[in-house]
Amino acid sequence: MKTIGVLTSGGDAPGMNAAIRAVVRSAIYNKIQVYGIRRGYEGLLEGDIEEMEVSSVSDIIQRGGTMLRTARSEEFMEPAGFQRALDMLENFGINGLVVIGGDGSLRGGLELSKAGIKVMGLPGTIDNDLAYTEFSIGFDTAVNTVLSAISNIRDTSSSHGRCTVVEVMGRNCGDIALYSGLAGGAEYILTPEEEVDITAICKKIIQGKNRGKLHSLVIRAEGVALGSSELADMIECRTGLETRVVVLGYTQRGGSPTARDRILASRMGYRAVELLLSDSSSRAIGIKGAEIIDIDLMEALEMKRVWNGSIMDLADILSI
Repeated sequence: MKTIGVLTSGGDAPGMNAAIRAVVRSAIYNKIQVYGIRRGYEGLLEGDIEEMEVSSVSDIIQRGGTMLRTARSEEFMEPAGFQRALDMLENFGINGLVVIGGDGSLRGGLELSKAGIKVMGLPGTIDNDLAYTEFSIGFDTAVNTVLSAISNIRDTSSSHGRCTVVEVMGRNCGDIALYSGLAGGAEYILTPEEEVDITAICKKIIQGKNRGKLHSLVIRAEGVALGSSELADMIECRTGLETRVVVLGYTQRGGSPTARDRILASRMGYRAVELLLSDSSSRAIGIKGAEIIDIDLMEALEMKRVWNGSIMDLADILSI
C-alpha cells in the first residue's frame, strides 16, 4: 500500500476533522502518500483531489464539520458514474480508501471494495444508527448539544410554567433522544423504536404538576410517527398546560467536538491506516466497550440494530 485516499460523505458530524487528521498523519508517519478527496463521492467523480501534508490537517481537531466538505452523489450510483470513480482512483494511484460517513456512505465504499479497492469505513454520523458499533463519531457531541439546549429551555419553561416538546435528530434511530433525555431529566422520551402512549405521557405530566413541578420536558426523536405539533396539541388539550415545540434541527450537527468524539475519531483513523498497511480485506471500524474493533465491511452493513430498552426503562423510572 503506497497511496491512499480519504473522504467524508453524507451528513457532516463533529469529529470528522479529527478522523481526517488521524488518517493523514498516520499515513505520512508510515511513509504512505495520502490524498484528500473533497465533497465525498461527488468530488471523486470530478477529480477534486489533492495530496495532503502534515500541515494540511493542522488546527482542525477542534473544529466541527469537515475540512474536506461533503456531498451526496446520485451519479456515483449509476454505472457510468461508478466507473468514472474507479478510473479517477486509478488516475491518482489510490488503491486504499478511508470513507468517513453513515450507512449510505459505507455502502458506497462497499461497492468500491467489490471492484478491488481496499476500503476502511469509519462511522461518521450523529445518528448512531450503525449496528456494528456501539457509538459513532459525532454522536456524543450531538447529545451534549441537546443537553445544552435543554438547560436553556428549562429556564424559560419554568418561568412560564410550560410543557415543552423538544424535537431532536436521529432519522429512524432514537439514540439522541434516549441519551439526552436520560441525561437531561426529561419527563418522557419518544423514540421510533417504541409505541407512543399519550395517556402515560399526560398522566406523568399532571403528576409532576401536582407535586409542584414548574415545567415538563418531552424529548421526541424526529423519526416518531406522531408529529411534534400534533403531540404538543394533544398534551395541551389533555393536561391544560401551555405546551410549546422546539425543533433543534441542524444545530445538533455543528459545534466543536467533545473530547470523547475527538479521541474516538483519532483512534479509528489510526486503526484504518494500520489495516490498510496489513493484508486485511475491506473493514468497518467501530468501538465495543473500550476497544476499537474492525469487522468485514459487508457483514457490518448487514447487521441489524438492537434497541437498548433497558436504558429507556431506567429513564422512565428516574423520571417519576
